[in-house]
Amino acid sequence: MAVALMNGRTGVAVADAVELADTRASRRRGLLGRDCLEPSAALILTPCAAVHTAFMRFTIDVVFVDRDGRALKIVSELAPWRIAWSPLAHAVVELAGGRLRSCDVVVGDRLYLAPVSGSSTTPLSTSSVGFPRTCDRPPSQPAEVARGFRPANESRST
Repeated sequence: MAVALMNGRTGVAVADAVELADTRASRRRGLLGRDCLEPSAALILTPCAAVHTAFMRFTIDVVFVDRDGRALKIVSELAPWRIAWSPLAHAVVELAGGRLRSCDVVVGDRLYLAPVSGSSTTPLSTSSVGFPRTCDRPPSQPAEVARGFRPANESRST
């Protein structure tokens, strides 16, 4: 099922083609070996709190998010051979360099996954992703946005 990454505050699609890197091998590979990332594409690495751009051939925009999909830190135009991290992040969204300028994503925005128009509305399993389940419309209540996640006041065990 094709999913889009949506901004809960604006209702705008941040990415229309989302890839998931949720295994050790897929996270290690990330965007390495690619010549570019399409402007409407995103790679979600989970779990992940740090990224590097060693051996990459292009800049990327990076959004560090918590388990609720809330943006904790944004790094725009991260050049090759650089590092970025956010110790409290659960996942990282990598986008084409400059994409965030046109999407109006700011720290505190809640990002969620939704089916792309014309695709099935079957829920996407997001237990390892740290993003809310897909829905047919933007979430209206914070609890709906965070469905399937640990409550914010629940302590984290390591």
